[in-house]
Amino acid sequence: MAHLFRDLSLGHSKRESTPPPLQIKPQPMPSKLVSTDLQSPLGQLASQLTDSDLRLTAYDVFLAVCRTSSSKPLSTSASFNSDSPSLNSPSQNHNQSPNSPALQRSLTSAAARKMKKALGLKSPGSSSGSKKSPGSGPGSGQDKSKRPTTLGELMRIQMRVPEAVDSRVRRALLRIGGGLVGRRIESVVLPLELLQQLKQSDFTDQQEYDAWQKRNLKVLEAGLLLHPRVPLDKSNNMSQRLRQIIHAALDRPIETGKNNESMQVLRSAVMSLASRSDGSFSDSCHWADGIPLNLRLYEMLLETCFDTNDETSIVEEVDELMENIKKTWVILGINEMLHNLCFTWVLFHRFVATGQVEMDLLYAADSQLAEVAKDAKSTKDPDYSKILSSTLSSILGWAEKRLLAYHDTFDSGNIYTMQAIVSLGVSAAKILVEDVSTEYRRKRKGEVDVARNRIDTYIRSSLRTAFAQRMEKADSSRRASKNQSNSFPVLAILAKDVGELAVHEKQVFSPILKGWHPLAAGVAVATLHACYANEIKQFISGITELTPDAVQVLRAADKLEKDLVQIAVEDAVDSDDGGKAIIREMPPYEAEAAIANLVKGWIKTRLDRLKEWIDRNLPQEVWNLQANQEGYAPSAVELLRIIDETLDAFFQLPIPAHPALLPDLMSGLDKCHQYYVIKAKSGCGSRNTFIPTMPALTRCETASKFQGVWKKKEKSQNSQKRNSQVATMNGDNSFGIPQLCVRINTLHRIRSEVDVLEKRIITHLRNCDSAQVEDFSNGLSKKFELTPAACVEGVQQLSEAVAYKIVFHDLSHVLWDGLYVGEPSSSRIDPLLQELERHLLIISETVHERVRTRIITDIMKASCDGFLLVLLAGGPSRAFSRQDSQIIEDDFKALKDLFWANGDGLPADLIDKFSATVRGVLPLFRTDTDSLIERFRRVTLETYGSSAKSRLPLPPTSGQWNPTEPNTLLRVLCYRNDETASRFLKKTYNLPKKL
Repeated sequence: MAHLFRDLSLGHSKRESTPPPLQIKPQPMPSKLVSTDLQSPLGQLASQLTDSDLRLTAYDVFLAVCRTSSSKPLSTSASFNSDSPSLNSPSQNHNQSPNSPALQRSLTSAAARKMKKALGLKSPGSSSGSKKSPGSGPGSGQDKSKRPTTLGELMRIQMRVPEAVDSRVRRALLRIGGGLVGRRIESVVLPLELLQQLKQSDFTDQQEYDAWQKRNLKVLEAGLLLHPRVPLDKSNNMSQRLRQIIHAALDRPIETGKNNESMQVLRSAVMSLASRSDGSFSDSCHWADGIPLNLRLYEMLLETCFDTNDETSIVEEVDELMENIKKTWVILGINEMLHNLCFTWVLFHRFVATGQVEMDLLYAADSQLAEVAKDAKSTKDPDYSKILSSTLSSILGWAEKRLLAYHDTFDSGNIYTMQAIVSLGVSAAKILVEDVSTEYRRKRKGEVDVARNRIDTYIRSSLRTAFAQRMEKADSSRRASKNQSNSFPVLAILAKDVGELAVHEKQVFSPILKGWHPLAAGVAVATLHACYANEIKQFISGITELTPDAVQVLRAADKLEKDLVQIAVEDAVDSDDGGKAIIREMPPYEAEAAIANLVKGWIKTRLDRLKEWIDRNLPQEVWNLQANQEGYAPSAVELLRIIDETLDAFFQLPIPAHPALLPDLMSGLDKCHQYYVIKAKSGCGSRNTFIPTMPALTRCETASKFQGVWKKKEKSQNSQKRNSQVATMNGDNSFGIPQLCVRINTLHRIRSEVDVLEKRIITHLRNCDSAQVEDFSNGLSKKFELTPAACVEGVQQLSEAVAYKIVFHDLSHVLWDGLYVGEPSSSRIDPLLQELERHLLIISETVHERVRTRIITDIMKASCDGFLLVLLAGGPSRAFSRQDSQIIEDDFKALKDLFWANGDGLPADLIDKFSATVRGVLPLFRTDTDSLIERFRRVTLETYGSSAKSRLPLPPTSGQWNPTEPNTLLRVLCYRNDETASRFLKKTYNLPKKL
């Protein structure tokens, strides 16, 4: 049967059965894989086996399963016997025909590459500049004699095994195969059999032999003692015995290749441990199927799928290669689930190790992970779950290291890799959470959206990191420009940077992440909003006054917030809640409110200063007529200047809401104006201040010889009373007629300037960027409401005060003390008219022309009131007969003529209007006494009704003189120099003749 094995057809020409050892040392191909920080999740071996050891051992296993079937080795020649037993593959068990795919399968065949197509992987040399693989097929440009012509030869090259080593193993396997009568290859312990078959003379030198022996002993130690498939029983002495043998052999090599005592002792210990049952009914030996040894060996085999010259590519023959690799499952204890998991890791690790440039590898890993997800749901095997958790955690950890700070990982040059990495990470996370985590099983699955939660975490983490970097950058920028005059506050710089970051996020990253999270952009801007909120709220809490920097920061914050909210709203337009949940995550910065509060504080400070200025300066105002040409107070000029400057300063504030805050300023300035007006007219008196108190009613003492005496005494008393009432006016020059006129001019000036200020405000608003159309249509917010009314009221009060002061105070000696005192014919109105004319000239020269008519009108009214007061309440020193009525009417006409001034004075209709009361009363003075008494009785009865029939009541003094009013009629009778009138008053009211 030996002739069947002489044809070494695994890619080799025929040789002698015992060729001499080749003097070739292993020359491993240089690998272009970069070192990674990824630890293999398949487990770390407790033994000191190197990757080279594992690779050679894996190759031994591969050759063993591919050369044997049942008791005979497989022939890989083209003339392979048609009745040879088939390969014992876990996936198939059928008879091979001479033409069926086997190790002699030509690598130049055009067989369909199902795995490569399914995984979307590229062939060697398919990308520009890539090198051709050893098995890259026809047309590769290489010499066909140099290309591997069989799958076995390809495997040797892929695993970097020298031909000498390969030949040695094949020879040993031929010998081993001779002893496998009726048994399968998995029923032997391959390292033990190799030690039995190979001796020192099969190796080039002692060093190579020692290394080979130690490797196989370490493999036995790892597979049987350190990582056994069936856990060791502490009572098992064979494990201790084997450990002693191996350690002794490692120190002092044993003689192999013979059936000596050392080998017999070793075989006894090894087979005792390897033959222990794992619960299955097979006769397999368990020497390489314990975790993690089996996974590490299988990992080495799967690595051969990658081209050695283009390490990002899968070899063209991957389907055939994988088909034969899977035959090792029977020795390594691998199943479909472990295969899927290992292959996922190998694809992923290859992507990382080759510099993360070949995206097909990542896509393939992600695709393979979908198979892993199906497997994870179908089994709860604890060993598998442990490896699954470790592998997925490693993949997820690598992905999340990049995704938790994806702004640092991805840019325009590699953004295309992000989607695949996200997909891989999310897939791994879903399996870990849904199929591994016990916490998830306790919850209803509908409550947990793993993908969305992971993406949410990535977005928030990465943007927090990016925000911190932008903040550091902004702070560095501020420090670099702090000595420059136009340096920007750090939070203003940060707001601009964050806004740009948000736009970049929306344009670059959100479209990718939206595949797993429908509100990716919304979550991003909500995160940035929250990060900036921490800074801006702290900033706002520390602001005490309105500074350019503060306003700049707050405006930048307000703009940023509006931009972020806009992005969130646009992103959530199709969501179920319209983005309300995201918006709730973005409580307002209140930047506008902070600006408004600062501006209100600024306004309050200005207004408080202005009020203090009024309180300080107005009492010092002398109201000097010569202070300026216009005749108004310098303090008013300064007041208007301050207000104008305040308005200018307000509109120069770098704030966005001038129109909204203008009403606060207007209201405050309005009140300051009003306050000035009130203070300006304070203490100046009014109409009632100067009108003397009317004396008690008396009746005339007709033809008294003491009349002159009483007149003098009355005059003295009246003068004392009047002087006591206006004593406050006499000792203060600031309340003289010229000073009062200056006050009137001042209030008029303020009233006029208010209109100018309002127009200037409109101009300011038109130049204001933030002003809207409605800001101009709503006129109330731009007008002074209190000031105009206060000025009008003040001018009216001061005008009446001037008029009544002139008439009743300054001219009291010719009016109250002189007019009609004693004999009316000898004390007529001429002196009063002369004094009035002099004062009117002063008024005309002093008061502004716009208020001049008003004051002269008030003087005329005061003169009429004074004239009537003399006639109806002049006291006992005055008495009029019916004959005096003509004198009185002539004097009143002269008084009116004074104000008419031949047409140059007041208009005639105005004179008639304000003299109507006097004209209505004067006819009573020419009416006979009896008629007056009768009229008085009738009017009193009409006024008081039946209660006045028994006794006429004394009508009270109303001061509203009227020919039909009882008190007016009574006073005409009181001053009637007539016996009848005197008797009536004596009888009816018992009025005295003197005070």
